[in-house]
Amino acid sequence: MDVLRQIVESNRFKNFITVIIALNAVILGLETSPTVMEKAGAVLHVLDQIAVAIFVVELSMKLAVYRLSFFKRAWNVFDFTIVAITLLPAGQGLSVLRALRILRAFRLISTVPSMRKVVEALMRAIPGMLSVLTLLSLVFYVSSVMATKLFGEGFPEWFGTIGASLYSLFQIMTLESWSMGIVRPVMESYPMAWLFFVPFILVTTFAVLNLFIAIVVDAMSTHVDDEEKQTRDEIEYDHQEVMRELRALRQEMSKLTAIQNPDANRTDSEQN
Repeated sequence: MDVLRQIVESNRFKNFITVIIALNAVILGLETSPTVMEKAGAVLHVLDQIAVAIFVVELSMKLAVYRLSFFKRAWNVFDFTIVAITLLPAGQGLSVLRALRILRAFRLISTVPSMRKVVEALMRAIPGMLSVLTLLSLVFYVSSVMATKLFGEGFPEWFGTIGASLYSLFQIMTLESWSMGIVRPVMESYPMAWLFFVPFILVTTFAVLNLFIAIVVDAMSTHVDDEEKQTRDEIEYDHQEVMRELRALRQEMSKLTAIQNPDANRTDSEQN
């Protein structure tokens, strides 16, 4: 079992799994090409099955080593879920399940440390992002009601209902054809409409959305600081352990020296 643990926790094994995940993602992408499938469809299918077998063996090895503690780590549960979903039978008419095989590519997140750090930082930023999302939703709701009241009669396709207004305002927020596509036609009938749309863009696009970026950056910075602090604490703990062992060893050496040279110690005492 110790040998199996060394294999599972070795960098070579982790790098091997990472390469297999990347190659499997490429294979699944090639399967979307009819030309490639005509020429090498059978080969790609075999390679895909080999990759699945490797993933199953990997998880089996980890389960054998860690047993129930395997599920205590969130990333292990993530890997297990991804592989389990892609192992579901995908028969005739279950194209959705066949498409879910590409989810295996997400396992790169758990195997690549830099990706893992980004996702962990995003997870830590969720509480702050929810607050910003609530604020953004409130702004959207108020703006959609106003837009429906102001422009719904003249432009029912864009602002006839709250739902239509929400979608149109979302398009404006993304700056996708907002000027020539929506705002300028509206201003032909309502010349002062810019007094509504310009502040909406400033609030949503340049203010609220930038708060998302600020929260994520802050979460990533905090996450990095925590990791550095943990690393420093571990180094300090190791240093203290080494110093304790050295002191204990020095005391043992002093005792051994005193036992081996009792006459010399007695002479020194008499001279004193």
